[in-house]
Amino acid sequence: MNRADRLPYAHLWVAILAFGAAAAMALMQALSRASLDLPYRSAKMYYLSVTAHGVLMALVFTTFFIMAFGYVVIRYALRQDVLGAAAAWAGFWIGVVGVVLAATAVLAGKATVLYTFYPPLKAHPAFYLGLTLVIVGSWLWAGVMIANYRAWKRAHAGEAVPLAMHGMLATVIVWLIATVGVAVEVLVLLLPWSLGLTRTVDPVLARILFWYFGHPLVYFWLLPAYVAWYTLLPRVAGGKLFSDSLGRLVFVLFIILSTPVGFHHQALDPGVPAGWKLLHTFLTLWILFPSLITAFTVTASMEVAGRMKGATGLLDWLKRLPWGDPFFAAVALSMILFAIGGFGGAVNASFGMNAVVHNTAWIQGHFHLTVGTAAALTFMGLAYHLVPRLAGRELELGLLAKVQPYLWFLGMLLFSISNHVTGLMGMPRRVYEADYGGAAAAQAWHGLTTLSAIGGLVLFASAAFFLLVMLGTALAGKRRAPEPLEWAEPLHPVGKPGLLDRFGLWVLVAVVLVLIAYAVPIWNHLRMERFGSPPFTPF
Repeated sequence: MNRADRLPYAHLWVAILAFGAAAAMALMQALSRASLDLPYRSAKMYYLSVTAHGVLMALVFTTFFIMAFGYVVIRYALRQDVLGAAAAWAGFWIGVVGVVLAATAVLAGKATVLYTFYPPLKAHPAFYLGLTLVIVGSWLWAGVMIANYRAWKRAHAGEAVPLAMHGMLATVIVWLIATVGVAVEVLVLLLPWSLGLTRTVDPVLARILFWYFGHPLVYFWLLPAYVAWYTLLPRVAGGKLFSDSLGRLVFVLFIILSTPVGFHHQALDPGVPAGWKLLHTFLTLWILFPSLITAFTVTASMEVAGRMKGATGLLDWLKRLPWGDPFFAAVALSMILFAIGGFGGAVNASFGMNAVVHNTAWIQGHFHLTVGTAAALTFMGLAYHLVPRLAGRELELGLLAKVQPYLWFLGMLLFSISNHVTGLMGMPRRVYEADYGGAAAAQAWHGLTTLSAIGGLVLFASAAFFLLVMLGTALAGKRRAPEPLEWAEPLHPVGKPGLLDRFGLWVLVAVVLVLIAYAVPIWNHLRMERFGSPPFTPF
């Protein structure tokens, strides 16, 4: 292995191991929700596993994988060694220590607060400290990414930065803006409260600060997936990117619109005026636009690939695509399921319809199509593409790798669609006993919760296949000469840097929009008489 590749490789393996642990927790939850009589099944174990699954999958797996991909982009898109490698390694180890602290607190039953860690549920201080260290580590990664971008710009004056780095820099900007909210929540409110330095906490303010971070977190997951869709998928498909400019437009729109949308998660919360909720609803609906652009551009790129291979009919280009390639299959299938999740997202964001689905099983069905598929399945496909190249080994257990994305697609359809339906029937989320003591309404859910459990089994099998392929490749893959990472060429040459490359301007616009969306409601809230809440620990 090239010495410079050890940095992204180490990050990838933290992500892969976190994914494996989270997948094991998810299996127990899916079977438990079907009211199956499992060994050691209890409310305490169920909610512990929900917390561990959410934290490890949504915060650890994604963050470390995205950091790894960022370093890959520096190495192979900018074609330079990582500037500031010492800071990058420091960020890695700080993040690892944070993961160990937070995971230990959760697995010991001292931090059963779910991945949203809403107060007045209180976790052990090690949980909050651990998450803080993960964020500090990610900030060092962000600084390294920015430093390498600036170094490249100095050496390539008058050139537009490669699209892959454009997208990763947008990811960095979204992350830096968004994590301000959760940093203030943890350091000012939750950690002192957990340590006993303050007696009460303000749950409304904590939720506002969390969702200031929580929804742009979705785009932190999604933007690197889009980078892969735009810059790697067309090349693997055997074609070219339909439009480089549309990709840059999409990344800029996410910089502007990702953060000032959090109140749509609080549409039924007290303490936030309805007018501000409505503003965030409009902003959330506007952010559907870059995803619609992406759906058009990436699909057009796939059609270009099929027609470059000789397709002439209306849809026969689909048959010319490499559906047997695990990276292509993972990304293409994730796009299909993400389209379904996108329609559900429009429902969630709508001021009126949110009341129908709020805190029902619909929500868990929705976010398993977004983070659980658009991000996670794309990242698994990326792992098939990156790990052999970084390790200098051949991909092992190739048949499992080819089957795995299709198993995930099937399992997610069974799991998520059944949860969408039971949500519309009124089934709550985050409930341990789904049968409600034999209540008639709950009896109507039973067949669908069983179907959801079957979907969970299929998803677990798919996750196990992925882990076996990764372990087999790392431990037993045949050594081979390094294979280059090839990026998609656009149909038309990329011009000189333009308005879409002026990151300073778009950061300024984003900050102004954040101030418009949050400054007045938070200021008004702080001026109110507030009483706070003492801590609550259910187990």
